[in-house]
Amino acid sequence: MKYLGFVVSLCFLAVLSGCQQQRNTATENEAKVDKLTLDSEMAALIFALPTHCLTIEYPNKMGQVLGSVQDLKGPKALRPIFYGCFDWHSSVHGYWSIVHLLRLHPDLDSDGKIRQILNAHITKENLAVELAFFQDKNNLSFERTYGWAWLFKLQQELLAWEDKDAQKWASVLQPLVDLLSERTQVYLTKLVYPIRTGQHDNTAFSLALMFDYAKQVGDHNLLNAIKTNTTRFFEKDKNCDLAYEPSGYDFLSPCLEEAYLMSKVLPHDEYKVWLLNFMPGLFEKEVKLLQPAIVSDRTDGKLVHLDGLNFSRAHCLYGIAQVLPELHDVLVQLGNNHIEFSLKNISNDDYMGSHWLGSFALLALSNQ
Repeated sequence: MKYLGFVVSLCFLAVLSGCQQQRNTATENEAKVDKLTLDSEMAALIFALPTHCLTIEYPNKMGQVLGSVQDLKGPKALRPIFYGCFDWHSSVHGYWSIVHLLRLHPDLDSDGKIRQILNAHITKENLAVELAFFQDKNNLSFERTYGWAWLFKLQQELLAWEDKDAQKWASVLQPLVDLLSERTQVYLTKLVYPIRTGQHDNTAFSLALMFDYAKQVGDHNLLNAIKTNTTRFFEKDKNCDLAYEPSGYDFLSPCLEEAYLMSKVLPHDEYKVWLLNFMPGLFEKEVKLLQPAIVSDRTDGKLVHLDGLNFSRAHCLYGIAQVLPELHDVLVQLGNNHIEFSLKNISNDDYMGSHWLGSFALLALSNQ
């Protein structure tokens, strides 16, 4: 573990240098601020995190409901695909990080060891075990909707990759994805109010990931359900006050996640009017309330969430800037500040952060 931290620390020095070089060096008369982007050094830094924990079974936060003593099984027995990286959803988005990075930087797995692990894990036999768990009457809502959304994100990445193994893995996972798509549609009809927390249950974050999957693969029923219910949940919202954020261990911004999701659903002109009512502070030349969050103890699994908040904020800020060019410079600069503040903290982190933070950094830097 210490060796991994040393290697990753060295990578980070190169990464930070690369980030600074990619910043806009233009004069004050030019209007564009560049987003931080993923370079090869940064890709190697982030790739080391999920590949390190993919097969680490313990410690593990199981999170299921036990129906009887027969349900007392270890993580690998219950979830032979997604058993590593501390919990099910972290394992899933760890797979997404690996697949995304391999698609862009195949040299990261030059010896094929990671591909071999994925081939051993993502099989029809293992999926049958995972599927049986989700069909257990005591766990029908397991990982709803956060883990489900990350599974859709993984599937979206696999389907976009013109690779024989990736297409095979996507075929294996599709039955579980289809099941959770159907459950999401039913659940949204029952959800009277959106969940606005800064953690896993946040409705807007999950729906934004699901929206991208449904749009790319043509899951029209899921896409229509997301559009309809997003409008129902959030259309009348006004004056989201950033002064109340963050809460003690948020890793999502309730205000920004909602604003980002609505940018996907509403037409441009309608969205601008809505955002002016929802977060008028974003239209100021200096958004003073959005300062990077500070983590006091990175060995604390909850407090380290705030590093993730800095990455997820940047993801939202980049996304909003993309659809509202008039806010581009201010929002992109804010996003850059948040990423730079926390990127160094995933380099030599305690396992409570290292098992998941890389995925959130990658999400921001890939602008997806």
